[in-house]
Amino acid sequence: MLGSEKSPKSMGEFEVDGEEKLIVAAEYLVQELRSNKSLTRNAKKVLGSLLSELSRVVIISDEIEQRLNLVCDKITAREVDETMIWDLGSDAGNEFLEAVSELRGLIERLDGTTEEEVSLRKAHDVLQTAMARLEDEFKHLLVENRLPFELEHAVEEDSFGTEDLILGRNSEDHIVVDLVRPEVISDLKSIAEAMIASGYDRECIQVCTTVRKEALDEFIYDHEVEKLSIEDVLKMDWATLNTNIKKWVRVMRNIVQVYLISEKSLNSKIFGELNEIFVDTVTAQVMQLLNFGEAVSFGPRQPEKLLRILEMYELVSELLPEIDALFSDHHLGLSVRTEYREVMRRLGDCARATFVEFKSAIASDVSSHPFPGGAVHPLTNYVMNYLMALTDFSQTLDSLLMEHEDVEDLAIPPSPPDVINQVEEEFTYDSPEKFVAMKRHFYSIASVLEANLQVKSKLYRDVSLRHIFLLNNIHYMTRKVLNSELKHIFGDRWNRKHTWKFQQQATEYERATWLPVLSFLKEDGSGFGSGSGSGSRNLRPRERFQGFNSAFEEVYKAQTGWLISDERLREDVRTKASMWVIQAYWTFYSRHKNSVSERYIKYSTDDLENLLLDLFAGSPKSLSNSYRR
Repeated sequence: MLGSEKSPKSMGEFEVDGEEKLIVAAEYLVQELRSNKSLTRNAKKVLGSLLSELSRVVIISDEIEQRLNLVCDKITAREVDETMIWDLGSDAGNEFLEAVSELRGLIERLDGTTEEEVSLRKAHDVLQTAMARLEDEFKHLLVENRLPFELEHAVEEDSFGTEDLILGRNSEDHIVVDLVRPEVISDLKSIAEAMIASGYDRECIQVCTTVRKEALDEFIYDHEVEKLSIEDVLKMDWATLNTNIKKWVRVMRNIVQVYLISEKSLNSKIFGELNEIFVDTVTAQVMQLLNFGEAVSFGPRQPEKLLRILEMYELVSELLPEIDALFSDHHLGLSVRTEYREVMRRLGDCARATFVEFKSAIASDVSSHPFPGGAVHPLTNYVMNYLMALTDFSQTLDSLLMEHEDVEDLAIPPSPPDVINQVEEEFTYDSPEKFVAMKRHFYSIASVLEANLQVKSKLYRDVSLRHIFLLNNIHYMTRKVLNSELKHIFGDRWNRKHTWKFQQQATEYERATWLPVLSFLKEDGSGFGSGSGSGSRNLRPRERFQGFNSAFEEVYKAQTGWLISDERLREDVRTKASMWVIQAYWTFYSRHKNSVSERYIKYSTDDLENLLLDLFAGSPKSLSNSYRR
């Protein structure tokens, strides 16, 4: 019948769940028992089972309460004692952890029961107290057992030696050092596991990152790598910046190749695969180091900085695989990798631009006065030693120049057509496959330097001194190439050509100096050179001796003050001069010694040979008018 059907509303009035249902049933049961109705056998049996179950529940509840009180007493007792638990040994620490573990289990059993709310609240309060204590213990173990990290731990340039026996290497051949005493690692791990299991992972991680950040900060500070802003770096003079770069390179290499790998290993031993702890710990310090590199890249493009900037770029490039591996799987790690690549790019651009500025500086170097004595010019010395130093970075520099070779060519200052043709000819004929871009630029630099030297040679009024100046400088360039790694850059053809060039300057010097002097000893038709000494052809022998003496003394006075610093070259030039002078003088002397008074024959061949040894020593001398054999 419709009237007998129950509506959803009336059904809902009797629907109860969980404890409410149990309470309704219990109240009904009490009411029925109080009605004095007789019970059937089945009813008595059910009530008996119920009574037994109620007794069991009451007993269990009492046992939980007893265990809770014992565990809480054990944990809170430590609050009275200020002694650090793990200072008493690992056994005392493990006992405390067991109490925490039992407390956590009791909380799980009490959770969800309304009649045990007081006990549950008590348990949570004591757990919080235990976590605060474990946090202190964890920090204490980290701080008191920290081991210092010294740069001596690291092995330069991946050259593993006997230190490996002490430090050890991981499976990827990286050096791993102990940053915390190994004997406390298991205790640290146990504390971390207890705190994480209790829901206090953030507190545990925060303690660890704070302590380890301080350790890394202290290491950086101890090795004088300051926290510098871009403005601080840009204001530095070169000597100060150079010092800071050297410190940065040393610290950066060892932090990445040893310290960070060791730090990540430590974190893995304590926390397992929670890589974000490592990243959070070291990111700020790594960014600090990168900020310095970025600041250097913003500085003015001064040639003296290039070697240091290349050193920084080469190091950053070398360490890139380690950075990618260390910061591979975390959002903060991605920001580190991105910033790292940006700094590497900026340093590369800076190195390339500084190299171009170096070439510009050579072309624009102007002298208003001739360099004393026709010696090797400081520009020649600077450029060639600079190029020699750059060969230490051949692979790096070549790759940087290759990336933007068209741009670099446009940036080179305009060169005279003969210089451009010389570079193209030499490079086309003699350019091995290796370091092609670098070779082209080095050829250009050498040619621009030669063109500059030609201009500087015009500052000398004495034509002979012009040749000595070019002889000195081209010889210096050639020797530097032949005696260094530059020989692999410039090649054999360049060396042969420039050997011929300085030899040609020596020949031109001999002609310019000694043909006029020896013209006084030339008999008509004997031919010391066309056009030389035309005014001395009608002189008598004694006048020729006098003319020779005067001309020789002028050369002696001037050229003893000239300087050829290379000993072998100096001896070669002296020897050739001696060959010219002694042979001509002896021939003339032998022919006229009997017809000319000794008063006009001022020097013997031995005298002249000894005097020629004084030339090019850089110490001006003059001959006395009373000089006699």
